[in-house]
Amino acid sequence: MELIEKYFAELWYLLLEMAPWLMLGLVFAGILKVYFPQKHIDKYLGKSNFKSSLNASLLGIPMPLCSCGVIPTGISFFKNGASKGATNSFLISTPQTGVDSILATYSMLGWPFAVLRPVVAFFTGILGGVFTNIFIKEKTTPKSPFGNFKIDTAKLEKSGATCDDDSCNCHEPKTTDKRHSIIRAADYAFFELLQDIAKWLVIGFLAAALISVALPNDFFSSFQGMGLVEILVVLAASVPIYICATGSIPIAAVLLMKGVSPGAALVFLMAGPATNVATMTVLGKTMGRKSLAVYLTTIIGGAVLFGLLTNWLLPTDFILSKVVHIHDGNHEMLPYWLQLSSAAILVFSMIGGYFYSKLSKQRKMKKEEGITVNVSGMTCSHCEASVKNNLEKIEGINTVIADNNSGTVKITGKNINLEKIKQTVNGLGYKFME
Repeated sequence: MELIEKYFAELWYLLLEMAPWLMLGLVFAGILKVYFPQKHIDKYLGKSNFKSSLNASLLGIPMPLCSCGVIPTGISFFKNGASKGATNSFLISTPQTGVDSILATYSMLGWPFAVLRPVVAFFTGILGGVFTNIFIKEKTTPKSPFGNFKIDTAKLEKSGATCDDDSCNCHEPKTTDKRHSIIRAADYAFFELLQDIAKWLVIGFLAAALISVALPNDFFSSFQGMGLVEILVVLAASVPIYICATGSIPIAAVLLMKGVSPGAALVFLMAGPATNVATMTVLGKTMGRKSLAVYLTTIIGGAVLFGLLTNWLLPTDFILSKVVHIHDGNHEMLPYWLQLSSAAILVFSMIGGYFYSKLSKQRKMKKEEGITVNVSGMTCSHCEASVKNNLEKIEGINTVIADNNSGTVKITGKNINLEKIKQTVNGLGYKFME
């Protein structure tokens, strides 16, 4: 009974510490989504050069996407013209961090880790893109025999069509969201994004509290001073599992308090969110084994390198003092009323958002007349958006409603080509179910 009470006390403590920073991170994520939409990002990722890798890494760092969401987004970039180097750079840098996880990292691990995470994500992302460009040569698109020509975008706009850039990625106009930007930002942050990370965030909290209670304080003392061995042990446990960037924070904090070195904790924060079996399978299928090999080599090699550098160059006592300062209970960074209210809003948003999202999609599914197909592999709203946006480009399809909870997609239109739908869905890394 005492162990159970201790477990829930630790769980409550972790929730109070992280809730305000998660709320602030969600607000920033909503603003980022509204004022820096994806359509303005795609054009910077098209060439197999250093600049595209640099752009992809820079754009990926603040985006609040974990590997479950970044895979369909990255593949969508690739399918629409992004180079393999830029795509790999985006896939490597994005899931390691984000505006939400940076603030949450600061709340639990202190400013050294809050700075280290985006810096490491930035450099590993660029390295992955550069290595991809070096070792994987892409076929160039043949030039038109009619020479170069300019697109008259003014005429296109008058006709109702759109053209994203000079590559003329034209498509029929889609219905725009006419809600106020604040409402759109709040809807994305506290419903769409929060629902994406809610499950993994809860798992992270539960696992962290369990580790804190179950493991003795000297459990990892046997690994102290073993340098590379300790890092490889943590790496071996991190690569195959999945946990989001934000959900990995409480676990890393508890591991540090149990004696894991800062470098090993950094390895967990890098490799845990960026790799898992499902991600590796999809990436190998869509971009090829060479791209997958570069992806894994960069993450694993980068994790080991930066883990060792952290232990060698940064004083361990200095880093741990920041974590202890947060966890010793004698210094409150934020007032209790703010922690309590943030925790209440966070929990309410997760529970309420789940039921709201589920009922809303069911209502839309029933309202629209069309065909319903089953698609496996969708795990978040970004997966839904990827399926929806790509299917709506197919001629004859008017609207698409995707639901990752039920694994179904409702399609309306005329002369719907199921074979084309199957090819598109499977090409994105999901599986069209017959």
